[in-house]
Amino acid sequence: MKEIHILNLGIRDYSAVFDLMKELQRKRIDEEIPDTLIFVEHEEVVTLGPKARREQTSVVDYPTFETDRGGGVTWHGPGQLVVYPIIKWEGDMQNVRAVIGALEDWAVAALADCGISSYKDEAMQGVWVDGYKVCSIGLSFLKWVSRHGMSINVNTPGDRVEGLSGCGLEEGVHTCLNKLGYMEDIDGLTIDTKRIQKAFISTCDIALRRSPVLEYLGEGDS
Repeated sequence: MKEIHILNLGIRDYSAVFDLMKELQRKRIDEEIPDTLIFVEHEEVVTLGPKARREQTSVVDYPTFETDRGGGVTWHGPGQLVVYPIIKWEGDMQNVRAVIGALEDWAVAALADCGISSYKDEAMQGVWVDGYKVCSIGLSFLKWVSRHGMSINVNTPGDRVEGLSGCGLEEGVHTCLNKLGYMEDIDGLTIDTKRIQKAFISTCDIALRRSPVLEYLGEGDS
């Protein structure tokens, strides 16, 4: 089983991580680094993908960043875990839909690790719980090395994700796990971004067929 290295960055500005992803993607293409996962929470920002720019989507009350992943409008901020896979996909996985499906299955497995039943919707990529979307996916590829990834709304503040329309969905369709009543896992542990991150790491070997190796801990993490 291949190893995949874990970068746990804590809370970081989106633009800094955007630049880091591009650097790591180049290094992975050149075989300078192994497959790598970035776990991070961003400082509050709304990213605008190509679809949002084509439609001249206007966002007020939030800082914005024009990004190059697929999709439209996505909120990032406290209480949302973001997972960026810098992975060189091979064989049958050199297929965008196959990669998206693998990430969706991984999110479903990670949530199940916490005792949360989730599912995919054939009409819209991402992962859903109780009729609401809690996980969004947007990717960019270069020579079949992926960049960007998926966001999981865990305990987002106020109506940040509920009040924005994104991914072609109306306001109120996106929400977070805590607002759906998922406050504790099956062992009584608090469901927060750290618990969800542990679930993703513990299911990585099954979902991605890669053995996780902890490489770096951000400030304040252990």
